[in-house]
Amino acid sequence: MTDAHREIFERYLYAGALTRDPDAVAGLFTEDGVYEAPLLPPDGPLPTRLAGREAIRAGISAFQQDDPGPVDPARSGFVLHDTTDPDVFIAEIDVVAGGTPFALVQIFRLRDGRIAHLRDYFPPPK
Repeated sequence: MTDAHREIFERYLYAGALTRDPDAVAGLFTEDGVYEAPLLPPDGPLPTRLAGREAIRAGISAFQQDDPGPVDPARSGFVLHDTTDPDVFIAEIDVVAGGTPFALVQIFRLRDGRIAHLRDYFPPPK
């Protein structure tokens, strides 16, 4: 795992899950960055695809309104995996949020030190 991948992931984790700051999350993306949540229902209340920093900022804010609660760092963990593409890495995450455990996978594609595309495979909110 490269230091750059770990740094980007840890900044994303801090901005999104720990401090819950949609502005900071959006700032980690390229101007034309894309965030996708393919497991969300396409006709549900939350968007499955956000394109551009402003859409990402608004979408992350909406996601945070529906999420299960604060993350318990002491009961959560992650493993990062490199791929053959130096701009792509995968995060496997086991998290406890709002007292509920769940697992998710995120695939990051970077460009110039920022997230260009993130696919976030997490269980849809109930």
